[in-house]
Amino acid sequence: MPIILPKDIPAAKTLQAENIFVMTEKRAMRQDIRPLEIAILNLMPTKIVTETQLMRLLSNSPLQINLTLISTQSYVGKNTPLEHLQKFYKSFDEIKDRKFDGMIITGAPVEDIDFAEVKYWKELESIFEFAKTNVTSTIFICWGAQAALYHYYGIEKHLLPKKLFGIYKHKKLVKYERLLKGTDDRFFMPHSRHTTVYEEDIKKCKDLVLLASSKEAGAAIARSKDNKFIFITGHAEYDRDTLEKEYLRDLEKGLPIEPPENYYVNDGSKEIKMCWSSTANLIYMNWLNHYVYQLTPYEIDEI
Repeated sequence: MPIILPKDIPAAKTLQAENIFVMTEKRAMRQDIRPLEIAILNLMPTKIVTETQLMRLLSNSPLQINLTLISTQSYVGKNTPLEHLQKFYKSFDEIKDRKFDGMIITGAPVEDIDFAEVKYWKELESIFEFAKTNVTSTIFICWGAQAALYHYYGIEKHLLPKKLFGIYKHKKLVKYERLLKGTDDRFFMPHSRHTTVYEEDIKKCKDLVLLASSKEAGAAIARSKDNKFIFITGHAEYDRDTLEKEYLRDLEKGLPIEPPENYYVNDGSKEIKMCWSSTANLIYMNWLNHYVYQLTPYEIDEI
């Protein structure tokens, strides 16, 4: 089944060129099926890139999905054209009386700032509280995961000695975890962050289950025991060249940055090892099926 996208959104052309089934809202209305209502709170500066990455993964499912893109009111970034935000995004005030089957809250480049000092922190806390009672299941990514772990469970983030930047091997810690169904016992995922949360803090929390970890990257995937919240500290959604673009950007800015680890075929090559795409597709397909579709009520107002 397709993903339903607004007319003229940039992601539509990209996904259609990749042979991904995209359906217009008009055609979707003719099908006798209730689409899953999925909201994406996009906190990333490159919003068009991030929304396309997530739409690509959400399309890999037999379910019909209706997306709502959300941006913060208390802070408007400068990297996305205002006309794009006005046309395709809604504010929290515009959706706060709705219910959603699923929600994704992305990361943001604010890791070196205390949570309370982030310009939109109060607004984000309101969205976190909204997700508790108005969303069946929510995925939090990278800084979004750290922020949610702090808000819900008081788990602190910690500054790393240097940026964690590259592709890292992860180990599954729960044998029959539905979120990781179909993934290998060892799988790869990109990370790009300056802070971390400690594994022992997650393990000590009686309401959380640590699902996967990495020797280099630490705690990678966790979920709440009631299945409402999933925390991914990496970026499974990243494109093949996302880390390379981040690397070149930081070099141009004169920031201290090393080439992404385990990313190129060899040190002298610019050929990228794409080794996380299948894992990303499985995680999001499993989330939609086992944590959203199978648990959400048919009457969405009953969430």
